[in-house]
Amino acid sequence: MSKNVVAQAFGTNSGRGSILEVTLGVALLGLAGCTSGRAFGNNRVEGEIGLGFFIAAFSALKKAPPSAAMLVLGDLSVQGNIKGLRSLVEPLQLAMDNGAKRALIPIENKRSFLEVTGDVVEHVDPIFFGDPKTAAFKALGLN
Repeated sequence: MSKNVVAQAFGTNSGRGSILEVTLGVALLGLAGCTSGRAFGNNRVEGEIGLGFFIAAFSALKKAPPSAAMLVLGDLSVQGNIKGLRSLVEPLQLAMDNGAKRALIPIENKRSFLEVTGDVVEHVDPIFFGDPKTAAFKALGLN
């Protein structure tokens, strides 16, 4: 996750945010750095954090609760890119069985949504997103 992604998502485009924003940004960068990055020369080690963690941190900073009964799918790479899922069928079925009403789904999985059963489509509304900031704003119901 780059510093620019953290700065843009938390509204600190100038790079000078509140102490809480900067601390959380450093913590996110540290967490991402602990699980991935470059190791031994040019060998890349992949790693990601769940987008749900990012949205929870964003929620804490904005002091706004996320929408109830919402499933958050996808991972956030170290570079700040959204990684989609291999299949939506099982996660959405499980979400429906446990009372989810909405699901944040990476835009990369839009075609995979056609494989989901009609029963799940009736009960779980898809909300597609393409970047972390959009996902966080949609999860919190902000414009």
